[in-house]
Amino acid sequence: MHKKFDHNAIEKKWQAKWSAEGVYKTADSSGKSNAYILDMFPYPSGEGLHVGHPKGYIATDIYARYKRMSGHEVLHPMGWDAFGLPAENYALKNKIHPRIAVEKNIARYKEQLQNLGLDYDWSREINTTDPEYYKWTQWIFLKLFEKGLAYQSHAPINWCPSCQTGLANEDLEDGKCERCGSVVERKPMRQWVLKITDYADRMLADLDLLTAWPTHIKDAQRNWIGRSEGLMFRSPVKDTDITIETFSAHFEAFYADTFVVIAPDHPLLPRLLEGMSERENILAQAKAMTEKRMAAGYGETREVEGIFTGRYTLDPVGNGELPIWIASYALAEYGTGIVKCSAHDERDFRFAKKYGIRLKPVLFPKDAAERERVERLEVCYSDMQNGLLSEPAEFAGKHAGEYREQIAKHAVQKGFARRTASYRLQDWVFSRQRYWGEPIPIIHCEKCGTVPVPEKDLPVCLPEVEHYEPTGTGESPLANITEWVNTTCPKCGGAGKRETNTMPQWAGSCWYYLRFIDPNNNSAILAPEKEKKWAPVDVYVGGEHATRHLIYARFWHKFLYDIDVVHTLEPFIRLEFLGFILAEDGRKMSKRWGNIINPDDIVAQNGADTLRVYEMFMGPFENTIGWSTNGLVGVQRFLERAHGLAEHIGEREPREMTALLARTIDKVTRDIEQFKFNTAISALMIFVNAAEKGGLARESYTTFLKLLAPFAPHLAEELWEKAEGTFSIHTAAWPVADEKLLTKETATIAVQINGKVRGTVTIPTDADDEAAKAIALADKRIARRLSAVTTVTIRRVVYVPGKVLNFITQ
Repeated sequence: MHKKFDHNAIEKKWQAKWSAEGVYKTADSSGKSNAYILDMFPYPSGEGLHVGHPKGYIATDIYARYKRMSGHEVLHPMGWDAFGLPAENYALKNKIHPRIAVEKNIARYKEQLQNLGLDYDWSREINTTDPEYYKWTQWIFLKLFEKGLAYQSHAPINWCPSCQTGLANEDLEDGKCERCGSVVERKPMRQWVLKITDYADRMLADLDLLTAWPTHIKDAQRNWIGRSEGLMFRSPVKDTDITIETFSAHFEAFYADTFVVIAPDHPLLPRLLEGMSERENILAQAKAMTEKRMAAGYGETREVEGIFTGRYTLDPVGNGELPIWIASYALAEYGTGIVKCSAHDERDFRFAKKYGIRLKPVLFPKDAAERERVERLEVCYSDMQNGLLSEPAEFAGKHAGEYREQIAKHAVQKGFARRTASYRLQDWVFSRQRYWGEPIPIIHCEKCGTVPVPEKDLPVCLPEVEHYEPTGTGESPLANITEWVNTTCPKCGGAGKRETNTMPQWAGSCWYYLRFIDPNNNSAILAPEKEKKWAPVDVYVGGEHATRHLIYARFWHKFLYDIDVVHTLEPFIRLEFLGFILAEDGRKMSKRWGNIINPDDIVAQNGADTLRVYEMFMGPFENTIGWSTNGLVGVQRFLERAHGLAEHIGEREPREMTALLARTIDKVTRDIEQFKFNTAISALMIFVNAAEKGGLARESYTTFLKLLAPFAPHLAEELWEKAEGTFSIHTAAWPVADEKLLTKETATIAVQINGKVRGTVTIPTDADDEAAKAIALADKRIARRLSAVTTVTIRRVVYVPGKVLNFITQ
C-alpha cells in the first residue's frame, strides 16, 4: 500500500546520526577484506551540482554500502581537484581570489553531496590546493627531474590566446582550447615537459592487464598513444650541414620516394631556410598555413596545400635529389614531422599531382589493365599487403606485405634506415603561464643552472597576491612578484630565481587516489604498509578523461612503481564508465539552454532517496539518458509502497513468496556487482508487488530492507529501526540466497507439433528429454492433437529445457 512519509525529517535525522556515530569511517586494521571504491573526484565549479553530476557518486555509494554489508572494510573517500584554469577563470570572472572562490565552491559541493546521504569517510577529505597535499605533488616532480624525466624545452607549443597559457595536446578539442573554445596558436616558448613517451610501450602493454576496463576506453588509449613500428631514414640536405630523419610505418615501397614534406610549424624550418632569398616570405606562408589548419581542427580534408622550400635532400636509396616541400597535412607532432613521400600514398599522390612533382611507382596490382593505369600515374595504388613490387630488384615480383620483414632487413643492411617506433603520444607539456597552480619546485641560478628545491624546503607555496591576471607575455603572473621570485640558490648560496610557471590542473589528480590511503602523513607521501594494504583501487568510476587523466595517472603510477612508492603496475583494477544525464529536452544541461535541474530542488520536493533510486533506475549505468520528471514520480511511489510494506506482514508467507525473495537476493546481489542497478531496482519493485498481494513474513520483510538499503539508505534505516532498532542497517550482514529456492521445482512449457503450439504441460525442471516426452504424451489434449495428425509417426522430438517441447511428425 502507498504510505507517504516525511522524507526531509527522515533524511536529516539519519545523516546527522551516521556522522555522529562514524558509521562510514574506515579502519586500517579491522582484519576484514578490503574494498577500495573511488570516484573521479570533482572540480568544484561555482555553479554547484546539477542532477547529472551525482550519478557516479550514487553508484559508488550503492556499491560501497553493499560491500560493507558483505563483510568488507570499505575505503570510500572524497576530495577536490581545485587547481587550474577552471577555478582561476571563474575567480577572474567574479573578481574574487581563486583561494576564496575554491573554498566557497567546495563548501557548496560538500553540502550538496552530504544532502544525498553518500557514505564518504570525510575524515580523509583532500584538496589539491592544500600546501600539505601539493607538497607531495612537488616531491613527485622532483623525483621525475632527478630521473631525467622532467626537462625544459623551447619548442613550439599549443598557446591559447584567450586563456593566455600553453596547453598539452590532450587539452585540445578539434584544434581549439578545451576550456574556452579559442583556436590555439603554435608558439615557441620555454616550458617544462615530462617524458611520458618513455613509458608509452609499458602503458600499451599493460592495457592487457586491465581485463575489467571497458574495451572502448582501452582502445581510446591505444589510439592516443598510437604506436607505429617502422623505419627511420636519414638524408643529408644539399648545400647545408643539416641531416633530416623521416619515419615511415609503411616502408615496403620506399624505392618509390620522390619528394619530402615538412610540417609548416616544424622547429627545424627556420634553420632549413637560412640563406634562402624567400626565407621570410616562406615562413609567413607557413605560419598562415598552420593557423588555417588549426582553425579547421586538424580535420582530414581533400584539399592539400604546399610551399616549396627550395631545398633538396640527397636520397641514399638512389632516387637522386628529392625536393623538400612544406605540406599542410604534415604534423610536427607525429614521427619526426618530416615525411618521405611517394606515388603510393593518396595524399602524397594528390599533392604531387597538384604541384607537378615527379612520381615513380614501384608497387602494382596483378591486373594488367590496372597496372597500366598505375604506370601512367592515372591512379594511386596503395595496397601494401597485396601489391607486387618492381623495386628493389631483390624483391621484384614479390608481394610487398608478405616480404615486409625481409624488406626492412634489406634497408637496414644497406644502411638506408634503422628500425624504430613512432608514437602519436607526445611528451607532456607540463607548465602553465598562470597563477593558480602548484609552483614548480625549481630555482634558476646563473652559476649552477637549473637547481631543484631541496625536499626539506617543500612545499614551495603560492604567494598571496591581490592581482593574478595572466600577463599575456608568455610569463606567469608570478614573474612580477619579485619578493617571491628572488631567492637563494640552494647549491651555491648565490642569487637565484624561482621557476614562475605553474603545474597544470592534471598534476594533483595524477596521484590523489594514493593520498586517500594515508591523508595525514607529514613525513612521507604514504606509508608503505598502508599502500600494500589498500592499493590498487578496486573499482574506479567516472566518465570522460580516457586520454587525459587516465593516461597521466597511469604514467605517474608506473614511475612511482619504478621508485618503489607503490607495489602494483596499475592504479585501478576495474573501471566503470559513467553515462551522462541529459535534460528533458535531450540536450546537455547548460546555463546557456536554461535546462539545468538543481538536485537541491529534487531533494527538497521528492527526497534524496527518490533522486538516488531514480538516477540508477533510468537505464543502464553506462548509457547516456534523458531526465524524466514522470519517471521520478514513479520511483517516489515505489518508495512509498516500500514504506507501507510493513502493513502486509503476517505470521506466515506463501512458499512462492519465500522462493521469490531468494531469487530477488540473488538478482540484486549479482546486479550490484555488475553495476546493473536499473535491473536490481526492477527486481525490488517486482518483490514489493508480490508482497502486497500475497503477504510476507517479518524475516522476509527485514531481508528486503537490507536489499533496499544501498539504494534508499535513509528510508531503509528508518524502517529498520522500527523493525529491529538495535544497530544500523548499513552494518548488517548482506542476505545470502538459499540456493535450493533459486530455481522452480517445476516449469510450465509449451508443447508444439511441427512447430505449432498445441498446448502446455508442467514438468520437473530437472526432467531429461525422455521424461519430458513421456509427460507430454500422457497429456490427453496433446495425445488427441497427435492422433489428428495424418502421419502419426513421431520422427523426432526437440526439447529445450524449461521452454518448449516440439514433436516433429513430418
